[in-house]
Amino acid sequence: MQDIFQKYNLELSDLELKKFERFLEVFIEKNSQINLSAIRQENDIIEKHFVDSIMLCVFLDFKTPPNLSLSTGGEDTSPTTKVVDMWTGWGFPGIPLAIVNADVEFTLIDSVWKKVKCVWEFADTLWLKNVSILHVRAEDIGQDPTHREQYDFVTSRATAYFPTLLEYTIPLLKIGGVFAAYKLDDKEELKTTKKALHRLGAKILKVKNYTLADQKRTIVLIEKTAKTHTKYPRKVWIPLKDPIV
Repeated sequence: MQDIFQKYNLELSDLELKKFERFLEVFIEKNSQINLSAIRQENDIIEKHFVDSIMLCVFLDFKTPPNLSLSTGGEDTSPTTKVVDMWTGWGFPGIPLAIVNADVEFTLIDSVWKKVKCVWEFADTLWLKNVSILHVRAEDIGQDPTHREQYDFVTSRATAYFPTLLEYTIPLLKIGGVFAAYKLDDKEELKTTKKALHRLGAKILKVKNYTLADQKRTIVLIEKTAKTHTKYPRKVWIPLKDPIV
């Protein structure tokens, strides 16, 4: 396992490696029970799920707060960095990121109960005290004042259409916060984000490309630059059926 991580210049501590080894065991066991993923070979799980999830740490340091100079509330005094993983699915990238960022607070959300239950079991088995899991719809949490504009970072490895994804994620960020979108290398889709970014109060900060198992992949880093209008995210299904384009 360590060799695969090192192949991508990812250096892990002994404790982190032990947690990934345990995660591999429980993921394979659970996958045999409820078919989490078509990826079943050990090395493929490590590379396509674990490595892909923490590749973000090559480009972004969660321990360094985002540009808080833009915040209307002055200097941020929250004790820990807060990250929300939108549509965490079976825990990617949230669980691997939490393993390698033990002092960062992660909230993993999904609207499908069996996924939430499974991810809770993973976090409990791995003794991840920095992880919370919520069973909630993206439209609802984005309008919830206890979560809206409360996070330093948002992550998502979801395959949703980019403008739709932005409407669900940007409202959760503090001003100056960063959304990290894991995507395939699709320059045409990236062009569709212009109107949504303007409406939601955000801009593309960086586009980072990498190759994983011979597949070109991209992480798009998007900075929130202004408060998002309270009408976003819109009600259930509207962002999907009528994206901001």
